[in-house]
Amino acid sequence: MEKRRGHYMGTELDEKWYRRYKKEGFFARGLGDWWIENNIFRFHRIMLKKDLEIPLARVRAIELGRWHGGQWAGRKRVLKFIWEHEGRRLSSGFVLTRSSEDAARLREELERQITAFTE
Repeated sequence: MEKRRGHYMGTELDEKWYRRYKKEGFFARGLGDWWIENNIFRFHRIMLKKDLEIPLARVRAIELGRWHGGQWAGRKRVLKFIWEHEGRRLSSGFVLTRSSEDAARLREELERQITAFTE
């Protein structure tokens, strides 16, 4: 998949907006590029060396919303990866497209890929 521009809005602990996961580079919010490679969702933030990595096999659900981690996305939709890491339930939010329709299509495509791990 080719790299596309997006915005990382943070990672919540236990889906509580006021509790943030801060390890492994997940603390710094910001713009960057995203892609899927080897069944891993990758996000490379501008000016940082390490990519954020979310293995699709660990994703339990994908949700759409208008805000995440205390930040509003305005008219754009936030794609939220609900996943497990080191015994914690995390929710990582990204704005990956400007269009609500494109966000819904992207969610469906990611859900198809994730379902392949549970079958």
